[in-house]
Amino acid sequence: MLKVGMLFYATNSDNLGVGALTVSQIEILRGISRATGIEIAITVFDWEGARAPYVGGADVSVVYLNGQVMKNPRRVISMFRTCDVVLDIGAGDSFADVYGAARLNRMIYLKYLLYLSRRPVVLAPQTFGPFKSWLARPFARDLIKRAMLVATRDDESTRRLRALGVTRPVITASDVALCLPAEGRAPTWSRPSIGLNVSGLLMGGGYTGQNQFQLKADYAATVRDLIGALLALPDRPDVVLVPHVISPSAPAEDDMAAALALQAQFPDVTVAPSFATPGSAKAYIASLDFFAGARMHACIAAFSSDVAVVPMAYSGKFEGLFGALGYDATLDCRVLGQGDLVRSVVNGYHNRKALARQVRIARLVGVDRLREYVDALARVISEVALRKRTGDQALVAAGHRWRAMDERL
Repeated sequence: MLKVGMLFYATNSDNLGVGALTVSQIEILRGISRATGIEIAITVFDWEGARAPYVGGADVSVVYLNGQVMKNPRRVISMFRTCDVVLDIGAGDSFADVYGAARLNRMIYLKYLLYLSRRPVVLAPQTFGPFKSWLARPFARDLIKRAMLVATRDDESTRRLRALGVTRPVITASDVALCLPAEGRAPTWSRPSIGLNVSGLLMGGGYTGQNQFQLKADYAATVRDLIGALLALPDRPDVVLVPHVISPSAPAEDDMAAALALQAQFPDVTVAPSFATPGSAKAYIASLDFFAGARMHACIAAFSSDVAVVPMAYSGKFEGLFGALGYDATLDCRVLGQGDLVRSVVNGYHNRKALARQVRIARLVGVDRLREYVDALARVISEVALRKRTGDQALVAAGHRWRAMDERL
């Protein structure tokens, strides 16, 4: 039995995008187990939440972290030492200082405890950086150099690692949520259907409440104009607001609260249900004819279902991911004004058949790039399992393992 840990994933996050990474990574590990015959037990290190976990199975257990546990580094290290290898996905895009120093510092702290546990580490496909702070860069470089395997999910992240001074091999893959399985029933529509994901976070101006992401247009006004334009289309499509962060306890981030407030202003729109799992959100989105949104993983759910999609980006991670696959429909809300954004989304709807063809081609590129990561991870799993089975201490005994990892740099 090989014990695989997963760090900076989530089993119960209100952000279904982070959950999509978890469910998808577990599916990848199960596929590797079937292909190699290696029995894998998965431990997800997570924070407790009110939502019921959306991962399960006899092969999955969850170990909860909290403030008290975090204050005891020896206890955290002992938790990590129960694993044979640990996958770290950095919550997809949080290994960066774009979200503020507090989040990055917490991440760096846990990463160093992970390395002090002397377990092999795989940095799963994620957005790395930007690291704008002079203080963050040396820590980031050191942590990345220590990993057994490093994978990014876009070309820009790979370039950032090179600029950071990381010279080791790096796999440029794609987002693991491309392989998220849909689950549950999807609705049927009698008219053309448009899904619009409205970010509750952006509606409130970001975490600071003061246009944190420096969008050119007033996001809330743009959304209202866009809904009005979509409802006025001559073919009278069904316009559906699709929340992807559903967080009653954090109304400043809650897409559902934003959607319900907009529905009060626009009674002709429909609000999608409060999804229990990332897979149920994907099944719903897959039923639509066209999709636009500001939550990247809501857009990935459409993209991976061959639905024509126009991502509305608040950061470079959107263009980094979709552009790397040759899909150029992303709108940069930091650059485009209100009128341009509304016109571009409406034009995307009119051209949805052509966009859907582009999506199908680009999705296959993404799946192919992701396969390189899956194959490399399978080799790591096989190597660690073999060393464990034969009693080779290079990846088992603390001191030897640390040297073995450093020799890979």
